[in-house]
Amino acid sequence: MSIYGKTKGTEFEKQINQLATGEAMGGMMYYAMARIAQDFGLEEVAKEFIGLGNQEVNHAGFYATLNGKYPKDEKGFWKLVKGLSKAEYKGEYNINKLAESLRAQGLSEAADSIEYFALQEKHHGIKTEDIYNKYAPKEDENNSKKPIYVCSVCGFEYEGNLDDEPADYKCPICGCAKGVFKKEE
Repeated sequence: MSIYGKTKGTEFEKQINQLATGEAMGGMMYYAMARIAQDFGLEEVAKEFIGLGNQEVNHAGFYATLNGKYPKDEKGFWKLVKGLSKAEYKGEYNINKLAESLRAQGLSEAADSIEYFALQEKHHGIKTEDIYNKYAPKEDENNSKKPIYVCSVCGFEYEGNLDDEPADYKCPICGCAKGVFKKEE
């Protein structure tokens, strides 16, 4: 039995959303603590914190599923996968720009890590694009080109008429309001 969306629209939705956000933040905190532990030369402690971070992120995903945060219908699911791929490629570009700026300020060690993260973002783009191309149902070639709206914060691409979404629509990646999207010309 699927748990998808079981708390959406119920008295539990707000609490579950708070838990999802808290767990995602917990994952971030544990990963930061792992890096600090590494600075102290505590590799075993760092590994423990990474394990805890992985669990926190898993919990966040569970709660997001329980609240139906991401689309479950096949069309919406594949639309999200396609948009994620585009956002990951844009993330690579933006993160590399940040690394350049940090390097110019003498923060080479941070820039080195961030450049590595940019490579990972590119890898995420490649993997999600491969998943989309291999598994998504093929689109009707007679379908007219749909408008594309790009989130100005994270680069997520929404394909279709954004006005069809409710006023409280938020970017599925960064959570910003629909108003930050710009129509691609």
